[in-house]
Amino acid sequence: MQVDRVVPSGYCKGVINAILLARKTRESYPDQPIYIMGMLVHNRYVVDAFSLLGVTTLSDPSLSKSEQLARIKEGVVIFTAHGIDPKIRQYALDKGLIVVDATCDDVTRNADLCRHYLAEGYDVIYIGKANHPESEAVLALSDHIHLITRQQDLEKLYLDNQKLVMTNQTTMSMLDTAALMAQIKEKYPYCISCPEICSATRMRQQALLDLQDYDCLVVVGDPQSNNTAQLASIAGKRIKKVIRVETARDLLNYDFSDCEKVAVTSGASTPSYLTSQVIGYLRTADSRYLEIDLNKILQL
Repeated sequence: MQVDRVVPSGYCKGVINAILLARKTRESYPDQPIYIMGMLVHNRYVVDAFSLLGVTTLSDPSLSKSEQLARIKEGVVIFTAHGIDPKIRQYALDKGLIVVDATCDDVTRNADLCRHYLAEGYDVIYIGKANHPESEAVLALSDHIHLITRQQDLEKLYLDNQKLVMTNQTTMSMLDTAALMAQIKEKYPYCISCPEICSATRMRQQALLDLQDYDCLVVVGDPQSNNTAQLASIAGKRIKKVIRVETARDLLNYDFSDCEKVAVTSGASTPSYLTSQVIGYLRTADSRYLEIDLNKILQL
């Protein structure tokens, strides 16, 4: 069986920068407790690897971010690559905590775009995923930002403001986003279009659309990773058999006897080590690739 890695795939620059920043923070504050507000990137093995370094991830779904911050008495808080509500950032500063912001540059640019149009009196139609930290951070900017996750949300949206702009979460499907933007334009012809899918997401999705003659695609990534989910969704339009796995161990649940050519890609938050383990096992069936060494997860 031929097994090929899709290029590009895996870590994007925003994820690399976030991991490097968190590692540097640990080195810079060796005696301070360090907390990450949510998953630094959407991969639980990255979370586990940082826990080995004494960095605690705060991700209790029963508590709001402010409630989790309230429990921190001292130390460093790292805000993730997905962005943060400015009020939460200020709360951390008011508590006297050391603040480290790992927000991706593309996410920051998208938030700045929304701020610009809000200041000009616009309402923003925002295409994104509900309860995703990136969309939550943007929606926290104003009540004049309206989340659209699917066509049904658009059907229920009624805006009298003639000043409208539409944009999107940076890790959405470029195909689905384009389709929704066309529907928004049909309902509100005067709405300004500002598509903001980041270049890393776009390039990884386009690489899958360009694949030819593969029997199967394996997508490696955390179940919570939106960009990984979008890769699988887009690939399903071109490849009959698409499998999502978190690690090489998950491959044991699938039969590849009918596959001659298999492609492997991974989400922008997936450690390259985990992707290499998947490729190694597919090529050799060597059980050593089923074992995970957390000390190698943060290797870039």
